[in-house]
Amino acid sequence: MKIALDAMGGDHAPEAVVHGALEALNSDSSLEITLLGNEKDITPLLTSNDPNRISVIPTTEVVSMHDHGSKVLKNKPNSSLVRGIELMKNGEVNAFVSAGNTGAMLTAATLSLGRIEGARRPALGAYIPTGIGGKIICDVGANPDAKPKHLMQFAVMASLYLDHIENVKEPKIGLINIGSEPGKGSELYKEAFDLLQNEFPTFVGNVESRNIFNSEADVLICDGFVGNTLIKFAEGWISFFSNLFKEGIKEKVTYKLGAKMLLPVFDSINSKYDYEEHGGSPLLGVNGVCIVAHGSSNSKAIKNSILLAKKCVEEKLIEDIKAGLSEHMENNVS
Repeated sequence: MKIALDAMGGDHAPEAVVHGALEALNSDSSLEITLLGNEKDITPLLTSNDPNRISVIPTTEVVSMHDHGSKVLKNKPNSSLVRGIELMKNGEVNAFVSAGNTGAMLTAATLSLGRIEGARRPALGAYIPTGIGGKIICDVGANPDAKPKHLMQFAVMASLYLDHIENVKEPKIGLINIGSEPGKGSELYKEAFDLLQNEFPTFVGNVESRNIFNSEADVLICDGFVGNTLIKFAEGWISFFSNLFKEGIKEKVTYKLGAKMLLPVFDSINSKYDYEEHGGSPLLGVNGVCIVAHGSSNSKAIKNSILLAKKCVEEKLIEDIKAGLSEHMENNVS
């Protein structure tokens, strides 16, 4: 299995990316990884003891978080992100992973690889663990503006993705909304409700954000503006609560004593809901496996993103999405 990795993408690149690649290689002997980026920055991070299944393709440009996604292909053709997608297009690798600019990844992948037949809009599906099994929220940032039929396709693609990573057959689908009653929300969500209800026997209706974790829905659908806001709020809240907990312990000696007993429980919960444990999110709808890792990914998150990419390829996620969309083709014209 050959995976291309954007060594210059992310807040902690290239160190975290290279270390994550090495961790992935050490955990899976079937992997071959190609690092793309500034060779002078990457080479010192590699040693003679590293697996011989890693190679470097030098690039001279870096896509920053401030670059316009629509201009990256033209303005930075020799960047690690663009060259990595080109390797996929040419069939030289099976998948591509980047923790860089999401907008650039979306545009470059869509223009270079094209969309899966029948897919109108690519979308990002984020995995969230819960006490009653993992769920997928889709879209979490690729489409701030969407149409009802796009949300229907997100449901198809996210359902198949959940099947691949959790083996959930015929997952229940919910529509994130401001109320649980039918008829709630904007015109987009009212129309999407009717479409999802008519299209999916497993549609359970609207789901309020406070009920996401305990809802019976396995797949939660929304536009990218709503989904991205939810995900980033959740990340911020987890970080804030973690810091609040640590600061509170410092206040009294009795708190410190109690914390020693609670710390293993706290660490277990924190680990379970930490994005680092689950890697990135696949760009659903493009004609190739592209994993968008979190911008602040550490080596563990990069490693798990690589392993996720491998699993998506092995289990033929692209082919299954194509087949799933074809079943709903009559609804795919925007």
